[in-house]
Amino acid sequence: MGSFNTSFRDGFILMGFSDWSQLEPILFVFISIFYSLTIFGNTTIITLSLLEPQLHTPMYFFLRHLSFLNLCYTTSTVPQLLINLHGLDRTISYEGCVVQLFSSLALGSTECVLLVVMAFDRYAAVCHPLHYTAIMHPHLCQTLAIASWVGGFMNSLVQTGLMMAMPLCGLHLLNHFFCEMTVLLKLACEDIEGAETKMFVARALILVVPAVLILGSYVYIVQTVLKVRSVAGRRKAFGTCGSHLLVVSLFYGSAIYTYLQPMHSYSESEGKFVALFYTIVTPMLNPLIYTLRNKDVKGAVRKVLGRGRYSV
Repeated sequence: MGSFNTSFRDGFILMGFSDWSQLEPILFVFISIFYSLTIFGNTTIITLSLLEPQLHTPMYFFLRHLSFLNLCYTTSTVPQLLINLHGLDRTISYEGCVVQLFSSLALGSTECVLLVVMAFDRYAAVCHPLHYTAIMHPHLCQTLAIASWVGGFMNSLVQTGLMMAMPLCGLHLLNHFFCEMTVLLKLACEDIEGAETKMFVARALILVVPAVLILGSYVYIVQTVLKVRSVAGRRKAFGTCGSHLLVVSLFYGSAIYTYLQPMHSYSESEGKFVALFYTIVTPMLNPLIYTLRNKDVKGAVRKVLGRGRYSV
């Protein structure tokens, strides 16, 4: 027995999907494709929002941050998973595990806060359209973006610090494909009720409070949209806000399932597949959700492609 930062210096073995070895080649192919699409889609959004003046708005400013966040989040876990699935190496060093734990918690927490900021932006656009530019001025947008990143990393610092202070024992096996908080807690070999309660409160604050704020903003948005007499106006408002609400539902649904259920009822097998959803599938879908019905992005793509064609 010993503390997390002394007795497990040799690192861990990530079991990944070795229980379903027949699925590993299939998962390797699909995850490789999804990861490539994630990189392409999110990089495209970042590039377009920087190059096209028509996308220099608060909505696309925050969307650019979300895309960058998705790139970082998937890259913090997927390369390790692909190596694991290929069977080349299933080990991860102690230092690598700590970095992966901290980065995944920090980026996930940042997304929780950023989605609230994006909901506020939609609230201002729909409920106060005449004052929108005055409310969402560049300085406020930059402040909200910085606050999202700082808040997410502070939350991760608290949880990672509590995790590293816990005494762990047993085999150096993690039944997951990355250093997930819920799996590391399974290795705790002393009464950790106090520390676990603090960590649960930290997770609840970063998940429940933002979710309530987002739902509250959409109550006002729906009330405002229903007062609009124009059918086209309603459709445009619901289309714009619907994309954000779909992203929120996908992200918060999987995150709440993983992090807010009691530890004794947490299934590691189910948890791995849920983690695949919020680490790979959701970041890949975000660019599609925000662009498929978005005329501004489609127009920006045509302009960029047109300039490229004429320059050749």
